[in-house]
Amino acid sequence: MDRTEFVRLLGGVFEHSPWVAERAWGRRPFASVRELLAAMVEIVRGASDGEVLALIRAHPDLATRLGIASLTACSAREQQGAGLDRLTPEEFEAFSSLNAAYKERFGFPFIYAVRGKSKDDILTAMRERFGHSPEEERREALEQIGRIAGFRLADLVAE
Repeated sequence: MDRTEFVRLLGGVFEHSPWVAERAWGRRPFASVRELLAAMVEIVRGASDGEVLALIRAHPDLATRLGIASLTACSAREQQGAGLDRLTPEEFEAFSSLNAAYKERFGFPFIYAVRGKSKDDILTAMRERFGHSPEEERREALEQIGRIAGFRLADLVAE
């Protein structure tokens, strides 16, 4: 496929960051989805600090009301699958408070690959990761982004 089609199909794999797919296009061909993902993750790791921070900040808070405009269809499906669209008022308040405290501490939203996880798993992870250093948490956020991208690529591309 040409560059335009490649970016159209894969530009959403990394949240609001089609630049990753744009740069990956130049590394074709890919023998597998795994190879494509590895190339995309390498592109992110080699990006400028500003680009990486923008990528991290492009992710939505978990357990926000799912109708907000900045939430991509992929993010909405992932959060719904984890039950984050069916929170009690108390659970919603807990997520909202933790999201705000996390953003205040680290300067970006809490990122977690929620596929296959429950809302309790996610809350536990939020609480545990709050104790990380900023450097540890930035690395963990990028690891989680890679996992999310892997899930999304697997959904889009059949081998």
